[in-house]
Amino acid sequence: MRREISPIVKSPLLRRDRRGRGFSRRELETAGLTLEEAKKLGIPIDKRRKSAYQENIQLLKNILRKLEEKSS
Repeated sequence: MRREISPIVKSPLLRRDRRGRGFSRRELETAGLTLEEAKKLGIPIDKRRKSAYQENIQLLKNILRKLEEKSS
C-alpha cells in the first residue's frame, strides 16, 4: 500500500502543526522540482499556499533521493 505524501502546515489558530493539502510552489522549486515533475510523481500541490517550510523542503528532497536510488 502506498503511503500518501502530505506536507506539514503551521496553523496559527490551533497553535500546532497539521497535515496540509499539498506542497507550495516555493517548496517545490526550492527542492528542485517543477510543477510538471511533481504532477508526474503524484506529489500533491496546493497553489494557494505561499509559505515554504524547511521540514517540507527536506521531505521533498528525501523523496527525490529515494527515487534516484531506485532508478539506479
